[in-house]
Amino acid sequence: MALFTVQNLSLAYEGRHVIDKLSFTVEQGDYLCIVGENGSGKSTLLRGLLGMISPTAGRILRGDGLGRRDMGYLPQQTKQQRDFPASVEEVVRTGCLNRAALLPAPDTRSKVEQNLRRLGIDDLRRRPYAHLSGGQQQRVLLARALCAAEKLLLLDEPTAGLDPMASTELYRLIDSLHREGLTVIMVTHDIPHAMEYATHILHLGTGSHWFGTAQTYGKSDRGFTGGDRHA
Repeated sequence: MALFTVQNLSLAYEGRHVIDKLSFTVEQGDYLCIVGENGSGKSTLLRGLLGMISPTAGRILRGDGLGRRDMGYLPQQTKQQRDFPASVEEVVRTGCLNRAALLPAPDTRSKVEQNLRRLGIDDLRRRPYAHLSGGQQQRVLLARALCAAEKLLLLDEPTAGLDPMASTELYRLIDSLHREGLTVIMVTHDIPHAMEYATHILHLGTGSHWFGTAQTYGKSDRGFTGGDRHA
């Protein structure tokens, strides 16, 4: 089942068109990595999929029943967010805010507990978030996103600023979540890890794009001539 069907999509950022006539699909169970040059619209596309910005042309169709509450989002961190004055548990709990009206308090606590254990950060629950390493902070934010997600994770360069070991550990963790059944859409500059874990690649460029399987992408020399599954 297609979670997203993107048809001839155009998006603008700060009044400038960054994506034009883009078409692709995301099926349930996919692991899509979005790659490309700086300024090619990768983060803007994530915001469009989340409904945070509206298309200037074309459309984004969501699969039957896919709502905002089914999607967990991990944006790029700012310096201010890294210094956020809260405990690990408090940060993770904020991921349940969109569901607060739907989940009774015991279920909210259970979801927080589950994702603290799932991400291997249960022992950090009372630590100040600002005192954690970069890799630990990303695990906390991923646990927060999981509290919001039922079907889909959208991640915007989750390994930015991490050392190679922490990056590798985070990629393995995200892969394990995908294997558990979550669909993943990730913006990344890390082509080797994208090739290792993704099922599909979307390569955005200036005035052109490529979409297809990771296996085909590896043989394409980043060919911007087409993909193997279009909307």
